[in-house]
Amino acid sequence: MRFEHKFVEFIPKDLDDHVLYISIRFTTTVHKCACGCGHKTVTPLSPRDWKLIFDGKSISLYPSIGNWNFPCQSHYWLNENKIEWAPKWTKEEIKEGRKFSFEEKKRYYQNNQLSDPAKIYGPKSPWWKFTWFFKKKPKND
Repeated sequence: MRFEHKFVEFIPKDLDDHVLYISIRFTTTVHKCACGCGHKTVTPLSPRDWKLIFDGKSISLYPSIGNWNFPCQSHYWLNENKIEWAPKWTKEEIKEGRKFSFEEKKRYYQNNQLSDPAKIYGPKSPWWKFTWFFKKKPKND
């Protein structure tokens, strides 16, 4: 199965099948799940989330996309605009994968001394307290 890609500023409300929408401004990609269930799949781009590779012709995302919260629990890679299916994970593998991802992010933010809103406000703070973290920084002239 092939996907096409579209660079957009804002993600459209209605998503087309087999299209990866990429917002560089908001460092996010969105697509409908590759299995055909229709669920919206969001992959934030960051050093500890997904990485996007654009070679001028095709798009790849790394690591794999595991839709563990969807009924389908699909698992795949998007590699050079093609879907490559990955093995289905057990509940234990999903649990361990989430734990590993959480620990990797924690190490990354500790080692790079980046602002981690959860450290400042605590993990149960209202969402609006985190908005400062995502505000666009002013440009220096």
